[in-house]
Amino acid sequence: MGLRPGHGVLRRKPIEHIEEAEGGSAQQLTRVLGLWQLTAIGVGGIIGAGIFTLAGTVANGKAGPAVLISFLIAGVASAAAAFSYAEFAGLIPKAGSAYTYGYAVLGELAGWFIGWDLLLEYTAIVAVVAIGISGYFSFLVGEMGAKLPDWMLGAPGTGPGHRVDLFAAVLCLLIAYLLTLGIKNAARFEMIVVGLKVLVVVGVIAIGFFHINTANYHPFFPFGVSGAFTGAATVFFAVFGYDAMSTAAEESKDAQRHMPKAIIYSLVISMVLYVLACLVLTGMQNYKDIDPESGFSSAFKSVGLSSIADVIAVGAIIGILTVMFTFMLGVTRVWFSMSRDGLLPKWFAKTHPTRHVPTRVTWIVGVASAAIAGFLPIGEAAELTNIGILLAFVVVCIAVIVLRYKHPELPRTFRTPGMPVVPALGVLFSLWLITFLEWQTWVRFVVWFLIGLGVYFGYSYRRSEVAKAERREAEGPTP
Repeated sequence: MGLRPGHGVLRRKPIEHIEEAEGGSAQQLTRVLGLWQLTAIGVGGIIGAGIFTLAGTVANGKAGPAVLISFLIAGVASAAAAFSYAEFAGLIPKAGSAYTYGYAVLGELAGWFIGWDLLLEYTAIVAVVAIGISGYFSFLVGEMGAKLPDWMLGAPGTGPGHRVDLFAAVLCLLIAYLLTLGIKNAARFEMIVVGLKVLVVVGVIAIGFFHINTANYHPFFPFGVSGAFTGAATVFFAVFGYDAMSTAAEESKDAQRHMPKAIIYSLVISMVLYVLACLVLTGMQNYKDIDPESGFSSAFKSVGLSSIADVIAVGAIIGILTVMFTFMLGVTRVWFSMSRDGLLPKWFAKTHPTRHVPTRVTWIVGVASAAIAGFLPIGEAAELTNIGILLAFVVVCIAVIVLRYKHPELPRTFRTPGMPVVPALGVLFSLWLITFLEWQTWVRFVVWFLIGLGVYFGYSYRRSEVAKAERREAEGPTP
């Protein structure tokens, strides 16, 4: 028995018969990604600012040495959602991730709601990360004794003479170009860069291990146990990335088997590195003295290893670069999937005739993220992120519960453990984290949501492929 299709805004995409392609050859993606390529994309999306920036920020002002506990709490909460994503990835190996899962189980409006929100969230994340990399780049240029013109060093209002963050904007366009070369070439580049990033992180941990002073671990909870939970709310945004990686399911050679494994592997690998990094960071330097913006640089300087700071800056650039790749890949695949489903114009779903990637949406996202990165301060750009991803987690965790109990007969290559407790914890933790967001974030979210409702009811409601099938069914066979 398959899912009943529903009607109106509750109509659903059928998932009983998962086909290899939809919409003809011009709207097909090529299955070329293997297990470790997918895992590299996931690790690339998770490890980045969490180690190089957030660990120091949380240790210094929120949790102290208990930043380790903060990452573990966030990791466990993220795993609850990761298990749900893994079950869906094995069941529905299609582009779109949370958008596609929500559309198939909870209905068209729920799918639209998540997809529309992720278009903004993922694009903004790309821009924020680009701005962060630009800061490290400027630091390295200054270390080499060079002086860049003030006008290109930041968005208007971020410093004297600043007109545009040129490096951040150019970087967004370069990532877009990379993605237009074809997913196989892009994934090969991602694997190399992720490998270098992991080597840098492991090297930093290994060197720092020999300079740990266990006295720095006392007191372990200087801000109380509540400080560790508050820190978890901050670092949670450093332990997702597999959600964006799962949008590439349709480009995996064996998505039903490989995608669930890649989601779990990427989270486990990242959490091990996060925990070890936190142990080293808070062991090398007292939490009160850790620089909240460049924790590891200050820690290594405190033990007389200032030369390592430049290596860390290079590692930060490499590490954060892969985050841009993963999330730009994510937003383009969500957009492509929504367009192929008819919720946005089909023009966006056209793929390159030989590279089989959605080059049109890739360049649009590249230009949009470049504009945000170039002309908005990092604080304002960052406020465009977070809420949509948390709501996507809520939708996916609810959907996996609904589908498991309504249709247990559907074939699953991975089953979320501890049903329904584990996904329910994912829902509760995500909703709890949402309460930490500032009111300005809610205002931007509501505005974007209202614009989305206008687009949905003005265009998508009648033009979606499921709506067309609904009308054909209502009209009956042609005499």
